Amino acid sequence: MDINQMQTILQSNLKPNRYAHCLGVMDTAIILAKRFGVDEEQAAIAGLLHDCAREFATEDLIAECEKRHLYITDIDRQLPILMHAPLGTAIAKEKYDVHDTAILKAIASHTVGGANMSKLDKIVYLADMIEPHRKFEGLDKLRNQAMTQDLDTVMISAFDQSILFIMRKGHTIHPYTVAARNEILLQREL
Repeated sequence: MDINQMQTILQSNLKPNRYAHCLGVMDTAIILAKRFGVDEEQAAIAGLLHDCAREFATEDLIAECEKRHLYITDIDRQLPILMHAPLGTAIAKEKYDVHDTAILKAIASHTVGGANMSKLDKIVYLADMIEPHRKFEGLDKLRNQAMTQDLDTVMISAFDQSILFIMRKGHTIHPYTVAARNEILLQREL
């Protein structure tokens, strides 16, 4: 299936604003892929399909994940919206015929990150945060960093922004986010 066919299916399954967000993430991921030397087609597909599981209502995400025997943490049960990322890998395979493990991993880690993130994983995570439809305090700084600094420096800023947002809401910080952030910091100390 080519990316145009994927776009047609995705558009028919998502609300218009969610579909526009996916196009924004795809375009941003392509720009970041060029900047950081990552395969642009992989970035485009992962960016486009990163929210493909958002076709399901939040209250149905856990059941959809259980049907597919996906691992669900206690934090995921507390905040089921987080499960749209790993569920997205299953939907990308089922509906969009995506079997590229790099693309699937980028979709799976776009919400909370995780250990051993590839450049593609980081690009999709970052593109999801800074795409043109997003608006939050500190976004201009993050967008500027994405165009001027190395990828890991930008990721630390992105994780910091995400963690602060979660803390302000009083939610639990996902251990995958902490692991991803710590891994970058530890690699810099070596």
